[in-house]
Amino acid sequence: QVQLVESGGGLVQPGGSLRLSCAASGSIPTIYAMGWYRQAPGKQRELVAVITSGGSTEYVDSVKGRFTISRDNAKNAVYLQMNSLNPEDTAVYYCNVRHPVLGRLNYWGQGTQVTVSS
Repeated sequence: QVQLVESGGGLVQPGGSLRLSCAASGSIPTIYAMGWYRQAPGKQRELVAVITSGGSTEYVDSVKGRFTISRDNAKNAVYLQMNSLNPEDTAVYYCNVRHPVLGRLNYWGQGTQVTVSS
């Protein structure tokens, strides 16, 4: 059973940066995609960024140029570097690991709060 533990969230001022980390309790097969979702108050959960086994990345338009997703397969970890944060980035951020084909093989972290405010 895969367990994901997130860290790095917190309160930052607009324009600030945070680096989110997500570590899996066990080995994550390389074939799995790894990503970050977020859910702001009153809004649907959205995909923020994803990185595939081949290293391809995708980002929601609102974070392009500001966020960078990366993975370290040796550490069974995925990261999200968030720069130039603005209040609209305020949300609970969730780590996600999933099989690219078998949707039932889909694991979530507990979520970490990111608040961007003065």
